[in-house]
Parts: sequence; C-alpha cells; structure tokens
Amino acid sequence: MSSRAYGSLLLLCLIGICATAQTPISVADIWQDYKFTTKSVPGFNFLQDGKHYVRLEDKQINSYDITTGKKAETLFDLSQVQSDVMKVSGYSLSDDESQMLIRSRTESIYRRSAKSIYHVYQRGATEMTPLFPDEKVMYASFSPDGTKVAFVYDNNVYYRELSSGIITQVTHDGKMNHIINGSADWVYEEEFSMSKAFAWSPDSEKIAYYRFDESEVPEFTMTNYRDELYPEYVTFKYPKVGEKNSKVTIHIHSLTSGQTAEADPDTELTEYIPRIQWSSDPDLLCITTMNRHQNHLRLRLVDAGSGKAKEILEEKNEYYIDIHDNLTFLPSGKQFVWTSEQSGYNHIYLHTIGKDKVRQLTMGDWDVTEVYGVDEKNKKIYFQAADKSPLERHIYEISMKGGSMKALTPGTGTFSAQWSSTYDYWIKTHSSANRAPSYEVVQRDGKSVRGLEDNAEMTGIMETMNARPVEFFRVPGADGVELHAWRITPPDFDETQEYPVLMYVYGGPGSQTVKDSYMGMNYWWYQMLAQQGYVVVSVDNRGTGARGQEWKKMTYLQLGKYETQDQIAAAKHLATLPYVDGERVGIWGWSYGGYMSSLCLLKGADIFKMAMAVAPVTNWKWYDTIYTERYMRTPAENPDGYADNSPVYFADQLEGKYLLIHGMGDDNVHFQNAVEMSNALIKANKQYDTYYYPNRNHGIYGGNTRLHLFNKLTDFVKENL
Repeated sequence: MSSRAYGSLLLLCLIGICATAQTPISVADIWQDYKFTTKSVPGFNFLQDGKHYVRLEDKQINSYDITTGKKAETLFDLSQVQSDVMKVSGYSLSDDESQMLIRSRTESIYRRSAKSIYHVYQRGATEMTPLFPDEKVMYASFSPDGTKVAFVYDNNVYYRELSSGIITQVTHDGKMNHIINGSADWVYEEEFSMSKAFAWSPDSEKIAYYRFDESEVPEFTMTNYRDELYPEYVTFKYPKVGEKNSKVTIHIHSLTSGQTAEADPDTELTEYIPRIQWSSDPDLLCITTMNRHQNHLRLRLVDAGSGKAKEILEEKNEYYIDIHDNLTFLPSGKQFVWTSEQSGYNHIYLHTIGKDKVRQLTMGDWDVTEVYGVDEKNKKIYFQAADKSPLERHIYEISMKGGSMKALTPGTGTFSAQWSSTYDYWIKTHSSANRAPSYEVVQRDGKSVRGLEDNAEMTGIMETMNARPVEFFRVPGADGVELHAWRITPPDFDETQEYPVLMYVYGGPGSQTVKDSYMGMNYWWYQMLAQQGYVVVSVDNRGTGARGQEWKKMTYLQLGKYETQDQIAAAKHLATLPYVDGERVGIWGWSYGGYMSSLCLLKGADIFKMAMAVAPVTNWKWYDTIYTERYMRTPAENPDGYADNSPVYFADQLEGKYLLIHGMGDDNVHFQNAVEMSNALIKANKQYDTYYYPNRNHGIYGGNTRLHLFNKLTDFVKENL
C-alpha cells in the first residue's frame, strides 16, 4: 500500500472515529454523581379557588398563581414561628385553609406508613401548638370543619378538640402485633395500597375506622445488623399464603354521644374490607367487602348510627377483581361513578342507587387506566386511557350523560394529569421513551398556559452522549401471540454484525415495561451497556397490562408459566436475527422480574446463557396472602400451579451463570426466598453467585448501595455475556 493510500485510509478512519465519538457513560455517573437525574416539578397542592397552589420550599410554605407562576403569599415561615422544629417534612391544610398541620421528624415504617411529630398552626400566628406533645403519631387529619384533628398513636385512634386542647382516646385495646385501630396491617398496606385506616364523616361528627385483630396471624422476624454486640430482631405479622389473615371490622364512633357502632358484617364476603368511604350523606358509610379469592365484591352503605347495611353494587369475576379508588358519590346521594372490567376492558360506569340503573360511559376494546376526577358542576369526568395503543397514555374528558369523549392530549407518548380543585386548570406531564418528562400548565380544554419544566438540559445531555433511540417492535411469543418489545442498540449498529443481548423483564400481572414513556435512571444504564456493545431488549409477555382483561388474567392459577414461555420464545426469535449472537443471550429482573429471570434461565437453558435476579420470589408459598392468592389461590387448592412455576423446584436445571441478589431487611419479598433458592442450588450441586445487602429493604438503596449493586450487575454482564 502506498503512503498516500495509507494516509487516506487513516484519515477516513479518524473521520469515522470523530463522527461516532462520544463520552463513555459509567455506573458512577448514574448512581454516584447522579448526572442523569431529570428535573421534576414539586407536587401541586391546589387551593380551593382553583387558581393558586402551595408548596413547601425549605422552611416556607408559599402559594403561587398557577397561570403566571408568581408568588402570591407566604402561608407559613418556620423562621418566624416560635418552635423547636428544625425542619419541616410535610404539611396539610384544613378545608377552609385557615390552619395547617406541620409535620416534622418523619420516620418511615413500611412502604406507605410513617409516623411524625405534628404541630397545629393557625395562619398568621407566631407560634404553633404540638398536637400530641413529645410523641410521634400517624396520619393526623383535620376534621372537615377544622375544629378537630384525628390521629393514631400506639395502635389506637385519638382526636384533639383544637379550641380546648382536650384529647380524647377513642379506642383502648390497641397492642403491638395484636390489635391495630385506625392503621392498616402489613398486608393491607402493601397489597391494597392503604395505610391510613380511618375517615372523618362529612359533618365532622363521626370517625369511621378499621380494627385489625392480627393476634392469630403468623409472625415473621428480620435481622438487622447495627454494629452492636447483638443484632436487632424485627418481628411483625405477615400472613403467607394459606395462613390466617387479620380479622377486620369497621367501627363508627360518634363524637356527640361517645358511642361506637360496629358495621354489620357481610355474612358471605367476610375475608377482606379493602376500602371504606363516606358517601355524600354524612350518615352513610360505604364499605367494600370481598371474599378470600377476591373474585366477588360488594359495595354496602352502612347506617352510622345502627351499623345496618344495604347493598348498592355487586360484582363477580371468573378470575379476580382489582381494587381501585375510582368511586365517587354525586351530591344528590342517588348516583355514583365506578370503574369495572365487566365488559372485558376497564371502563367508567354511572350507577343509580336503588334503581339498578347503570350507564356505561366509556366503551371500546381498550382500558381506562386512571380516573382523575368528577367535575360535578360541569357534569364531566376526566380520565387517562390506553385507547390509541397499549404503549401510550392519553387524557380525555367525557360527559356524565355519555356520548363521545374528547381528547385533551394530541401527539404521542405518555401523558398524565393533576387537576385543580375547580377543574379549570391542570398540570400536564408528558414523556416518551426518548424524551425526558416535561411539565406544563394547561386550561380545562388542554390549551397551554405556561411551561413549568421541559428538561431541555437532559435533552442536550442525550445528544451529547449520543444516546441511542429506544425502538419499538414486535416479536412472536409462545402459542402464536404477538408481543410488544423495545430495543436499544450500540452506536454504529450494523445489522450484519452479531451482538450479545441482555433482556430486561418484569412481566407481573397488569404491569408494563414496554411503554412509550421515559425509563429514568435505568435508561442510562442500558445506554451504557449499549455503548459497550450490547443490545438491550425488553418484552411484555402475556399477563401484562393495557390489553384488556383476557390478556391480563390469562395467567390466573399459573403465574410464571405463560410469561416464561413468552420470554423464552421471544429470546429464541431474537437469536434468529442476523445481528444477534444466539450464544450470548441473557436476562435480568427485579422482584417479579427476578422471579421471571430465574425461571427463564432454569426453563430456558437452551437459549439463556446467564440471568441476574434481584429480590426474587422463588416459591409463591413464601409470599403474602392477598397478592398470591388473588392470582394463584392456595397451595392446597392449586398444588400444580405452585409446583410447576416456582424456581426452587427447577434448581437442578441450571446450566448458565446465575446471580442471586437480595436485601436482608426486605419486609416484602423476604430474604428467605434467596436462602431457600441457595439451598436448592447447593442440593443440586449447582454453582452460582450471590450478593446480599444487610438491613436493605426491597428497594436496596441508601448511601452507596445502588452504586455497589449496579457495579456488580455490570461486571456480571461483562464476565458472562
């Protein structure tokens, strides 16, 4: 080769390198320096006028004009108030907005529960009053008229009369790991998404509350290591499948008479009471009851004085019924709005009490995914739906008279909303798989008022880093089904070259990993792997969400079976593509995804070379009653479903490389799952890798924890894929 030819070739190579040069992404960039954290907009707490919102900023609580963003008033300034509070962790306003509950020294308990020191503050005052001096309490809440505050302390319900300061103890039998009043037990908090378990009546004269008798619920103990001579043991009630749940009753306490009525039990649906809600009538409390299989539900109106109940709605389902908060009683007291999957898709219905009259307001082969509110003045309902595609979410309005719905979000991607109290304005959040979230104030009809945050800086970073686009495509699953998927490919991707593939899976009932929405920090880890020559793929198997009831619930009694078959079929299809090295396909997941990645490696040994499982369930018998029995019933009722789909029973089929990771302080998916999986692998004489994280819960975070974890995940991918 001549020197001229060599020089020309070198120049072309250098041009190519410059054209594709990019700053390499590291795990430290993501999980130590947090270079890719997007900006969000602090939660909007709208005032009653619908034109202003308030938010906590350092030591102040300020109100702002929603249309201009200009500060209107300082409602609270800690520096101007005589108090020993050093930092405000939260607040709430009374209905008339004249008073505040100031929260400090908040201490988390489980996923949704916490206890705090509370102070009562009268706007304009120079001091504030401790609610329950020197003690942390839970769920402090103003009565609607603002004259009282109810709260929970040591498993008992109390209320304070603000004018006199007199504190009244409503219940007296609360006891740790025995009786809980006014607060949810562990399994209700986790699986029914509730923690506060009491509610003021609209007239402020009554408090309805739950009583959990968990005395017969089996206990579970976690071990924490705190650099002390002996470890710390945390024991709490946790009902695993087939075991006894708490005995739950609903009580209504009259502040006027001091008497408490117990709601008449539903003699047939006695196992669960997942919701209570006052109707528009202050003497009628609505109680939701369910059977243990969670496929039979009733709404019952309970008379506050006598406890007697009458049924206003009944639903049965051949699979199960998901609990939601889409219940709104209209002011007339004669109608309520409700969502149901009775048509095969989740839709909105208007019910008339006492006349068995039902009007379906939305309809079609698509799901309503969230109801934002009922504008009673203008007779409209605002909601989110996956009508255009399971991959997208859009915002709509519809008249309570029915008819066609009006789209409020043109474009593509995922939209969500937060509405003002008068429904005149709302905050529109929009993102896509390739665009960080933007936030905007819009009018009722969706017209823009002003931008709040567009994350333009992140858009610039994506360009600077030459972030590869998330590309959506479809792959064949098992049994001839078609599955939604996305991929991220390496820079200078060449379809004639072969690349290793790492699949990401969650796959649990009603979930989705394949959506046209921003993926957050994991997006950047996938971009980092793509830079290093990997193709990253995610596939939504059968059982996932936004494709109707039959698609979501077809995994009933067989969790893991069809999902695993689909992931294995998708992996085998990927292996046939010209750009995939079929000998180097791996999979990873967290929680249900860790369960899935474990099953895929064990049952798909002919396609998966490696798997990483973080906090996985490894046998459904070790998980809780409400979640597991909803989909699987009990081992006694469904022995094959458990035996055929729990990773511990397939340890002898391990062929590839397996990384098992778990937090030892995981109150949700217990460390027991990882230990028993290890036992099964040792018994089968199978080699594997494991990492455990002392004191960390299901999220495995805090300090350098995520940095440490993702360094290990990255190294395992490099070494084994």
